[in-house]
Amino acid sequence: MNDTDMQENIGKVWLAGAGPGDAGLLTVKAAHLIESADVIVYDALISAELLSRIPQDTETIYVGKHSGNHPVPQHEINQILVREAKKGKKVLRLKGGDPLVFGRGGEELETLVSEQIPFEVVPGITSSVAVPAYAGIPVTHRDYTSSFHVITGHARKDGTLSIDFDSLVRLNGTLVFLMSVSSMEKILKGLSDAGMEPDMPASVLERGTTAGQRRVTATVGTLKAESDRAGISTPAIIVVGKVCALADELHWAEDRPLGGRQFLLTRPRQNMSVLAGKLRDLGAQVIEMPAVHTEPIFPNEPLKRALERFERHEGGKWLVFTSPIGVNVFFDTLKEMKMDLRSVLGGTGKVRIGAIGSATADALCGYGLIPDAVPETYSAEELGKNLAEMSEPGEYALIARAERGSEDLIPPLTDKGLFADDIPLYRTVYEVNPLLKEEVMRMLRNGEIDAVTFTSASTVRGFVRAMGENGIDYGSICAVCIGEQTARAATEYGMQIEIADQASMDAMVEKILELFGNKR
Repeated sequence: MNDTDMQENIGKVWLAGAGPGDAGLLTVKAAHLIESADVIVYDALISAELLSRIPQDTETIYVGKHSGNHPVPQHEINQILVREAKKGKKVLRLKGGDPLVFGRGGEELETLVSEQIPFEVVPGITSSVAVPAYAGIPVTHRDYTSSFHVITGHARKDGTLSIDFDSLVRLNGTLVFLMSVSSMEKILKGLSDAGMEPDMPASVLERGTTAGQRRVTATVGTLKAESDRAGISTPAIIVVGKVCALADELHWAEDRPLGGRQFLLTRPRQNMSVLAGKLRDLGAQVIEMPAVHTEPIFPNEPLKRALERFERHEGGKWLVFTSPIGVNVFFDTLKEMKMDLRSVLGGTGKVRIGAIGSATADALCGYGLIPDAVPETYSAEELGKNLAEMSEPGEYALIARAERGSEDLIPPLTDKGLFADDIPLYRTVYEVNPLLKEEVMRMLRNGEIDAVTFTSASTVRGFVRAMGENGIDYGSICAVCIGEQTARAATEYGMQIEIADQASMDAMVEKILELFGNKR
């Protein structure tokens, strides 16, 4: 159905698969819907990495179901979709894997049809194929089998399985049992009783495609004992067939430099996370949790007056930036004030530009300005020293930055005899993402997060405010910090501190690889 099918005052439902956990397996269409939906109705199998993609102001409704625990019955889920759509909302029903592969999506669609609610189906990557692939198991291989079969391992209320084991064994294909851990013993016995050889390779795959994925490969006769020994739990799938023997040769996910690692990245909400992309490229699972966002200060009369002083100053003068956000806000503010950059830079006296680091320098280059000063060590103190060394007494420095900037920048300038005009461009606002808070706290307590990254002191404070000072052992958190000022903030809460060799995203990645990289 198309948007043109929508009745007046009636919204629409998109039934979409979120894939098995790895955010990289989310389809382009599902990713777009996450950004644009008014309300998202989601399941328990949606990973924290995917939850972190949901915009802060999007309404969410959790209807998670675990094996044997259905806090929201299916009929009630159906009615939630109808109710929200009848309010005129764009409703995204987000399910793990594919919504129509043992996801009861068909029942939800039948309800929508009966209520004349417009809908679309967005297929997702099913765990029945993706999870074995991440474990090094191709579900088909012409030397072993030409078919694969997906079966629900979910038992009926009386504990029995509605599976024709005799037919499955005769197919001689790869068998993939979803929702099957609690029924493993019955499944393996059913296959054996139907004539499957006890030495047929078999695997159980836990939390596939995520940082916590585990694989136990054995045989039909030994898999249950080996699984119990490894402590395998849900969510997991069972794969039976000759292709399982290939896992020892074709495994790859855990072999990536950061395979099996999971990191929590704090950042300002407006920032596109370059760091997240670099870590994912190395195999890590990354949860992005905005801890702060920035608000431009406007109207900004102090900036307007400072720019007038800057233009009139007859000696040497510096225009100084300490963050990419500051650069962008500065030019946005000029536009709002209808002030031409030529008037700012075209006054008397020589104009030079300072940037605290490479990211800030890159942001300036985007506006056609190449900085004259970028310190080798990216810190406020080093920037101040660098500017002072390049200046003469009486020069003027207009520092355009956050409302609460580092105090280390100013003393080297004033000691040299410069006039430093410290002008706030934006303020930092701390925020709590309630959708992520409880899940992240659970993961931290369980040791599922290897490290938390911080790129400013404000992100440290924002993270602590989000988590709260009770209930989290901050001393157990490995904090990978971009610089000394950020590290000082993390030290206040007793975190285990690691500092990048330089204040750059590449240096952060190198530090994480040094600490957590697979030495294979």
